[in-house]
Amino acid sequence: MAEVLDPPEGGHERIVDLRHALEERYLSYAISTITQRALPDARDGLKPVHRRILHAMRLLKLDPGQGYKKSARVVGDVIGKFHPHGDQSVYDALVRLAQDFAVRYPLVDGQGNFGSIDGDSPAAMRYTESRMTDVAARLLEGITENAVDFRQTYDGEDEEPVVLPSNFPNLLANGASGIAVGMATSVPPHNVAELCDAALHLLENPDATARDLMRFVPGPDFPTGGILVDDPAGTEQAYATGRGGFRVRARWEVEETGRGGYQIVITEIPYAVQKSRLVEKIAEMLLARKLPLLKDVRDESAEDIRLVLEPRARNVDPVLLMESMFKLTELESRIPLNMNVLDGGLIPRVMSLADALKAWLNHRKEVLVRRSQYRLDQIEHRLEVLGGYLIAYLNLDEVIRIIREEDEPKQEMMARWDLTDVQADAILNMRLRSLAKLEEIEIRTEFDKLTEEKGHIETLLGSEKRQWGEVRKQVEQLRKDFPKDRDGIPDPVGGRRTQLAEAPQTDLADIETAMIEREPITVILSEKGWIRALKGHTSDVAGVAFKADDRMKLHFTCETTDKLLLLSTGGKIYTLGADKLPGGRGHGEPVRIMVDIDEGHDIVDLFVHKSGAKRLIASDIGNGFVVAEDDLVANTRKGKQVLNVSGTQEAKLCVPAEGDTVAIIGQNRKLLIFPLEQLPAMARGKGVRLQKYKDGGISDAKVFAASEGLTWTDSSGRVFSKSMDDLRDWLGDRAQAGRQPPTGFPRNNRFTG
Repeated sequence: MAEVLDPPEGGHERIVDLRHALEERYLSYAISTITQRALPDARDGLKPVHRRILHAMRLLKLDPGQGYKKSARVVGDVIGKFHPHGDQSVYDALVRLAQDFAVRYPLVDGQGNFGSIDGDSPAAMRYTESRMTDVAARLLEGITENAVDFRQTYDGEDEEPVVLPSNFPNLLANGASGIAVGMATSVPPHNVAELCDAALHLLENPDATARDLMRFVPGPDFPTGGILVDDPAGTEQAYATGRGGFRVRARWEVEETGRGGYQIVITEIPYAVQKSRLVEKIAEMLLARKLPLLKDVRDESAEDIRLVLEPRARNVDPVLLMESMFKLTELESRIPLNMNVLDGGLIPRVMSLADALKAWLNHRKEVLVRRSQYRLDQIEHRLEVLGGYLIAYLNLDEVIRIIREEDEPKQEMMARWDLTDVQADAILNMRLRSLAKLEEIEIRTEFDKLTEEKGHIETLLGSEKRQWGEVRKQVEQLRKDFPKDRDGIPDPVGGRRTQLAEAPQTDLADIETAMIEREPITVILSEKGWIRALKGHTSDVAGVAFKADDRMKLHFTCETTDKLLLLSTGGKIYTLGADKLPGGRGHGEPVRIMVDIDEGHDIVDLFVHKSGAKRLIASDIGNGFVVAEDDLVANTRKGKQVLNVSGTQEAKLCVPAEGDTVAIIGQNRKLLIFPLEQLPAMARGKGVRLQKYKDGGISDAKVFAASEGLTWTDSSGRVFSKSMDDLRDWLGDRAQAGRQPPTGFPRNNRFTG
């Protein structure tokens, strides 16, 4: 209760502590939402609204074999007697129970427009008709035999079941989803035959693990089919903890169109994906040029799904095309598992697969005991009545005389033959015409049969082992009624629709490249770090304009599918996508907007990443090593530290390591040539001494093939070439000082003038 403070003197107002009042009221609201709206009961897998819909349909006698009634009639009874909420919310719940693309085993048999997988709305409730399915009848089986408890409805004028008997594992078979206050639930649908196999295994092995049960339940079984591509270890973890998820992909096949061409046809889409919205999104991405491998998408669906994807060219790999589609579109979706349900209808708890099956089996055992006790009470009552009938038959004339002549015939008969109150009432309520049929043999035959049945029921109620044996028989019968196949042919109702497969092993880089439209560009980087990409390959960049006090630093040609690697003076490598560079209009954008270059660090070099290639990276004091370009790729904006520098040291260069010999020249204009094998191959570090300097540091380096000799270009564009014989005076080992370069070497101490 909210805390009520003492009123002021002479006042009559009640002062309520607002905090306590809000906490109390919000807690009540939260509990009500959790238990009465959002979370399903673990025993029958139903939320209150669904349970009330089925109960109302039973009272309306909308059994599977009976005729249909208007949905408006059902909704009216539900909101009038059991569920005082909006009619549209109740109708929406009823509609979903009838949609075979939303529910694995529909509970409502709908006649009329109940919506479509395209997301079309159903017709109004006054136009549609409905009745229960066989599965719904199984959920209600035995409800009139005291199988479950009933409670008063919201207005106290009627009764409703607390839970349904549920001769069907509805929670796991049809799944559930809902959002409560501070918690949510999401249970995907499963195959009922597999659930029955797992339940039977649990009856024999109560301590079975998730791995044991996965021999019978390998994963969900969605009404829309699709392909489950999850790792079995992840599925096992999800089933063991009750939390996880499942990756579901569309089912597709390649159709030949002649002359070497093909098209991809999608026949099943992931669960809970609207087909029309899916096609719409693919078309939008196609117009935005985000699907360069795709030429067109068409929806040729009739009753069955048929989406046609037309590749850009006949040489496009269909697997690569579909992998890119799975990555970008809802052709692959992740279905969450959060088995947060009401344990015993009261306590929200996250259950494992084994817990959920045990909750259903325990409920079935309780229903069996209650129905058996109900039948036993009926038999005992009937035996008592039959005993009275037998006495009446043997003393028929005296019974007639007492009824005709005595003022209190009931008490007279009870005193004369020691009858019970029930027996006396049964004799007095007998119709005259039944006296002719009241023969001793028939009475004794029925009496003996009921006595035998009573013995069986008492034996059953006295043995828990026999009770579990009877539950086993019920589960086995359910398994027979929903087979996965009949004579080797998949059953249309019980057969598994979602197949299990492994996703093809495709290089992630290939997929990312496939999602980018390949175009030639020319990349331009200015001294102040502004970058842009001109369309096409051009070597004439003399007319390119820059901001004031800025000029060209470097330029090169590449493709939009390339990755660019940027080296900073701090020894970090940053990765840029060529397709994400700003266009050639204007002055471009600062590189620092795209990557987080550390304060005070400048750009040393920018080059195109070549998979499998190697680079020689070095600091300004002459330390360096060989590194694979694949180890240079950074996955974040913060880059990757490759060359370790300290103090005032800076990264100086990163040149291709294509060859077997290193030529290095210092700022002191000393040239040294030594074998590349003297340098270590590392992914990160300080490196080793390349050349010894008395003053200054490194100026430039080049890796070349000894068989081809060393070449350089002067400032005038002239090319000089020297063979190894010509260079023997400069040959040595790393860390030596070297000597003055040959005549004609550029004055800027660079191998490229």
